[in-house]
Amino acid sequence: MCDRERGCSEVPVPKVTTWQLSAGSAVIGLALAAGLIAASGPWDSGQRKAERDWAAARDRTGGADHGPTAHRVSPAPAPSAPGVLAALGSSAAPTGKGLGKALGGLMDDPALGRTSGGVVIDAATGRTLYGSDADRPMTPASTVKLATMVAGLSALGPDHRIATTVTASPDGKRLTLKGGGDPTLDRDGLRTLADDTAKALRARGVSSVRVTYDTSLYSGPLLHPIGPNDNIAPVSALMTDEGRLDGEPSGQAGSGPEAADHGPAPRTGDPAGDTARTFASLLADRSVHATGKPSPGKPPKDAKPVARTYSAPLSALVERALTNSDNDIAEAVARQTALAAHEPASFAGAGRAVRAQLKKLGLPLGGARFADGSGLDRQDKVSPTLLATLLTRAGDRAHPELRPVLTGLPVAGFTGTLDGRYTDPSGAGGLIHAKTGTLTGVNTLAGTVVDARGRLLAFAFMASDTTSPTAAQSALDRLGTAVASCGCAG
Repeated sequence: MCDRERGCSEVPVPKVTTWQLSAGSAVIGLALAAGLIAASGPWDSGQRKAERDWAAARDRTGGADHGPTAHRVSPAPAPSAPGVLAALGSSAAPTGKGLGKALGGLMDDPALGRTSGGVVIDAATGRTLYGSDADRPMTPASTVKLATMVAGLSALGPDHRIATTVTASPDGKRLTLKGGGDPTLDRDGLRTLADDTAKALRARGVSSVRVTYDTSLYSGPLLHPIGPNDNIAPVSALMTDEGRLDGEPSGQAGSGPEAADHGPAPRTGDPAGDTARTFASLLADRSVHATGKPSPGKPPKDAKPVARTYSAPLSALVERALTNSDNDIAEAVARQTALAAHEPASFAGAGRAVRAQLKKLGLPLGGARFADGSGLDRQDKVSPTLLATLLTRAGDRAHPELRPVLTGLPVAGFTGTLDGRYTDPSGAGGLIHAKTGTLTGVNTLAGTVVDARGRLLAFAFMASDTTSPTAAQSALDRLGTAVASCGCAG
């Protein structure tokens, strides 16, 4: 298993002209795959203030439990705006013949292994411009996150937030920390819960409590099929900082000031228990002491919420998951989708829910299988056509809720899992926004690019049975660069 989806040293790629780089930078961030947006204002979790006003006017809210707490008002939604593709779809699209000439030889590169496939789609019209085994189901690795995120945003909305709640029995002497499935809950969030809980208990004259923790929202196996792994924590409805240890003592996951929030790291085997113990310790700092150690348990039927904290909006979680290829967030989004579909929040239930949601969107699902939400499972199967169509749909003005899929894509040579790729000054750095996928013997790349004629294109290239990840990634990068530099009219 590859530890990170990072490119290695790259081979020279076809030259991109200065005017292309200028044209590309003019649309990156503000217009990539969503068109030229006239709204102004600073970014807020990848979205503009004007976009929030637009969506608020439509009165769209998320699917989280936004019930009131004893002391805090639930956060305002963080909605998305519609995409506008007209500005990037006004020029002539490349021809299939032209793309075939530009890509055919590159697709035959032995570095892509025994099985490979690719597709290029015109994002403005949805028309397939080029295909090579484009409908063949293949192992996608982390590019399956595109399917997970599209399904989650479609089912829940970009403003959905995941709640973590503390309930208390009527006498205040039994507290239950109930996980809602937020893997990004951090120590600051636990402090907020401890502050609000202690305040509520002091009002009742309670200073000694029994603490339990509830992870019953999730079902099925706790461990991913790959087993204990630095790339993913046990999939629990209650955890802190994705169960990362990052060199911290056991039971203090993510408590260090320099703890990272992405990439491989040692993971706790008991994320829920660690979180509950940290919560109990924070209560003790506030003169509310737990009798005994926290233990698993559901709240009494007559228990009431006394504190609640929320994750960032789903739009921000999606962007973070795609930029950094975050497996823990991906599995959480898949389970939130399952809950919205009234499926069990398990690997199997999430897979059914993701497929059903994508089917509602009319996406090409021939041969597709979703064994997990992150792409770590080799039983996942999707086609290049599905990957590219997911990106096209995310730029569709009829689906503004899907826009974070595009704004979260890593930028070639600059961000996330592409920050070490496309670094050649004559290459396509900044022009390509794409999700990477890497497992041993599997390399994929799916994203968007504005070509030499100013046309927005979605592409997906997949390779299996590769023998060198460095060579395979370079071959994929050459394919992406060819799409960026080719007007391909002839």
